Amino acid sequence: MKKNLPKLVITDIDGVWTDGGMYYTAEGDVMKKFSVRDGWGVAMLRKHGVDTVIMTGENTEIVKQRARKLRIGRCYIGVQDKLQLAKLLCGELHISLQDIAFIGDDINDLPLLRTVGFSAAPADASDYIQKEVSYVTNRQGGRGAFREFVEKILYDCGLLHSTVESLLPL
Repeated sequence: MKKNLPKLVITDIDGVWTDGGMYYTAEGDVMKKFSVRDGWGVAMLRKHGVDTVIMTGENTEIVKQRARKLRIGRCYIGVQDKLQLAKLLCGELHISLQDIAFIGDDINDLPLLRTVGFSAAPADASDYIQKEVSYVTNRQGGRGAFREFVEKILYDCGLLHSTVESLLPL
């Protein structure tokens, strides 16, 4: 049985789009490494009119820069209560939490992971997080876990092959 596409996809960043590490320069600047694979996940969702929303507890300009590059309009940094913010978005968009897919990897993600229609965690998330989600990716955070999550959604909806074909260069 094919599933319906979520109406919104929410993603954490650190530990999902990154390996969870923070790199500091001698001047004290923080750097993060993102996988380009995950950007294709955003493009795949966009092909179907599904918006990607970033919600992270970290308060860093780096995440905003990545969101701008990928044309992600909703990027929330420094989020203390992701479930509460998701509820506000649901009201604004006239959808329910069951219409949302969310991937997260840590304790602060659990309330939202437990509530959405489809939840996932990267392969290297703690066991107690993995036990709470609908799907655990084979890929670790920072190594294409978000893209795999998107591909799983599209596969379950019978849309993965056609989506990949539509993104091929002419």
